[in-house]
Amino acid sequence: MKLLTGLIFCSLVLEVSSQSWVSFLSEAYHGAGDMWRAYSDMKEANWKNSDKYFHARGNYDAAQRGPGGVWAAEVISDAREGFQSFIGRGHEDSMADQEANRWGRSGNDPNHYRPKGLPDKY
Repeated sequence: MKLLTGLIFCSLVLEVSSQSWVSFLSEAYHGAGDMWRAYSDMKEANWKNSDKYFHARGNYDAAQRGPGGVWAAEVISDAREGFQSFIGRGHEDSMADQEANRWGRSGNDPNHYRPKGLPDKY
């Protein structure tokens, strides 16, 4: 009886755990899509001083998906800024980008960084 109870308990724990991983991976996948959409919108808008807004927006949208989205946004943001630093981009600009990234990931309104005149489409 104890063995049967133990097996049922373990199977329930494993089921919840596997559902959690599936959920996390789904959130991460869709969060990466949110980051890509913000990047694509930034390129399409080609708007002066909008970089920080799109950083904050991509991270915000990804983080709204859950822990997997937060993880994806952090990994993508850190990788991007690491690469930019490697190729010699300014340290101060990279730090400002990371501040905007953290702002968005924390659930703060990305419009804090929105430049004047940026079309409502974005």
